[in-house]
Amino acid sequence: MRFGINTLDDLEVKGKTVLCRIDINQPVDRSTGKLKDTTRIEACIPTLRELSDKGAKLVLMAHQGSDIEYKNFYTTEPHAEVLSGFLGKKVKFIDDVCGPAAREAIKVLKGGEILLLDNVRFVSEEQTLFETKLCLSHEEQAKTLLVRKLAPLGDLYVCDAFAAAHRDQPSLCGFEQILPSAMGRLFEEEFCVISGIMEKPGRPCVFVLGGAKINDAFLMMSSCLGNSVADKVITGGLVGEVLLWACGKDIGEKARAFITKEGYAPLLETAKELLSKYRDRIAMPVDFAAVQGGKRTEYPLGSIPADALILDIGEKTAKQYQEIIRGARTVFVNGPMGVFEEEATELGTRLVWDALADTPAYTVIGGGDSITATKKYNKTKDINYICTGGGSLIRFLTGEELPVVKALRHGSTIKQQ
Repeated sequence: MRFGINTLDDLEVKGKTVLCRIDINQPVDRSTGKLKDTTRIEACIPTLRELSDKGAKLVLMAHQGSDIEYKNFYTTEPHAEVLSGFLGKKVKFIDDVCGPAAREAIKVLKGGEILLLDNVRFVSEEQTLFETKLCLSHEEQAKTLLVRKLAPLGDLYVCDAFAAAHRDQPSLCGFEQILPSAMGRLFEEEFCVISGIMEKPGRPCVFVLGGAKINDAFLMMSSCLGNSVADKVITGGLVGEVLLWACGKDIGEKARAFITKEGYAPLLETAKELLSKYRDRIAMPVDFAAVQGGKRTEYPLGSIPADALILDIGEKTAKQYQEIIRGARTVFVNGPMGVFEEEATELGTRLVWDALADTPAYTVIGGGDSITATKKYNKTKDINYICTGGGSLIRFLTGEELPVVKALRHGSTIKQQ
């Protein structure tokens, strides 16, 4: 047991049905139905191999995209083939989550066999809006459809989804109320490594926050700044745009429309509060890039044309950010500076990642897009630690107890039969 949570060493799994929640959420190419990356899948292989080799009847639960990340909302069927390749053994798949077909497939599993259920977010209670609007307690989550249907078929629950440990959803926090529980090897490693780093981070400690999934960034910013976990926060992507809009800067008509369409306008009030308290510790872009006539065009803040959509920070901003990163002693990163997948709009992210590679700071990268950028720019060997989680990493660094950690501690008190 570590941190009050069982590890796989504390469980006897041979012949037992193990419900295992993993995070294999990856970018999907909808035109081909193929995954664009396999980093998170590779990371959970040691846990799955160990459980299967020990004779567990292994049932895998995972999500792919969500109601707020609809472009990646997809079946987990392609993941089964990839998992099979890495494990060197067949991973069965069923296009059901907790209905009669899924339950029957679980009942007939034999020791060592592995079954992947379909995307758990096809069940409404696993949706992010369900989580954020209803705010069910862990005891209430144990009474939801998913847990009621699957828990009776399981002997044990294992969570290896550190990347989703900040989520408060039944597949992550409900089963531990009923079944003896443990964390998997990946969860154990990431939890222990990050805990060790944060006991005494080098100063100054800089957070780099970007990307398009920005709710987590605003949830943690006031905490990490208020608790002085972060000495400086560098912002890019939609995080920077919302902050600039909140302080009255003109980010352009298209950027404002996009933020509103994506449902992020309510964050403006949060941004105003943050700026009123911590303005001197938040770095925001001073220029931006858009694509006009097929070419990258940069504009100083306040001069963005009405028909131009911001897709990257500008070169001047990126170089300012490089100086901050190179002067740091600890740097945590969650999210790119813009649409780095396209050549015309990758400059900001590439320059920031160049600084991450040569800074004397201890660098920690978290989140799917950040990992993809690290691979693209061949910086993997230059980063001190790469964490599969983005939102969970950031939330953990604020000192907040993650919902899944709390649930696992409870599940670790339930004795195995």
